[in-house]
Amino acid sequence: MKFEGTSSYVATDDLKVAVNAAVALRRPLLVKGEPGTGKTVLAHEIAEAIDAPLIEWHVKSTTRAVQGLYEYDAVARLRDGQLGEERVHDISNYIRKGKLWEAFTSPKLPVLLIDEIDKADIEFPNDLLQELDRMEFHVYETGETVKAADRPVVVITSNNEKDLPDAFLRRCFFHYISFPDRETMEAIIDVHFPGIQKMLVRKAMDIFYQVRETPGIKKKPSTSELIDWLKLILHEDMPMEVLADADPRKAIPPLHGALLKNEQDVMLFEKLAFIARRDGR
Repeated sequence: MKFEGTSSYVATDDLKVAVNAAVALRRPLLVKGEPGTGKTVLAHEIAEAIDAPLIEWHVKSTTRAVQGLYEYDAVARLRDGQLGEERVHDISNYIRKGKLWEAFTSPKLPVLLIDEIDKADIEFPNDLLQELDRMEFHVYETGETVKAADRPVVVITSNNEKDLPDAFLRRCFFHYISFPDRETMEAIIDVHFPGIQKMLVRKAMDIFYQVRETPGIKKKPSTSELIDWLKLILHEDMPMEVLADADPRKAIPPLHGALLKNEQDVMLFEKLAFIARRDGR
């Protein structure tokens, strides 16, 4: 396979190289980047591009690595034993397959997404080292070994909330999705809003990048937030003059709730606007 992006996903040349290198090496692709830069969507687009099933494992703070392999429901078996159920004699009836088991035994080579791996405990990546390296694991309750006939395409995302172990990093091909420059951002906007006015896009991006570059901002708006903001601007049929005259250093941006996501940043721009008015700028 060769990933070239899709009609709905703008992939930079560096990202294409990373995806294809990870597939060629049969290594998990570890993707980092700011929230909202398309890390999770990438797995969906790879699956679409190569016509593969997508298996998603969304990691939470309470997720344990063993849940990706399988879980043995001893409580259900005990209950069935007390009720005299016939199925209690076959322990496999109480084995719940995890996402790695699904990926390893998929009849068609799948794309496995392990999303936001850094949300879990620090030992979570280490607990998956052997399984991701050998693409197999042992089921102690049944005595069977689950092994992938062919290594699935594995995409792992991280928001950099905590450092990942070196031993885990060594087994991955790493790529950091840089924040899009203006040219790439225009291409992304064209995908979401075909035929949108170029002048509107330029004015909106001027404001957007000024907001991101404002010193002291706590939460920089992301690509997904720019898309939401443009969607609102089009929905409200906002006059071009409103954007043309808007300067986030002198007045808080229109529909700013789509761009600014905490009260500290709203107060920052309100303060900047107040200073600009006071100084007559």
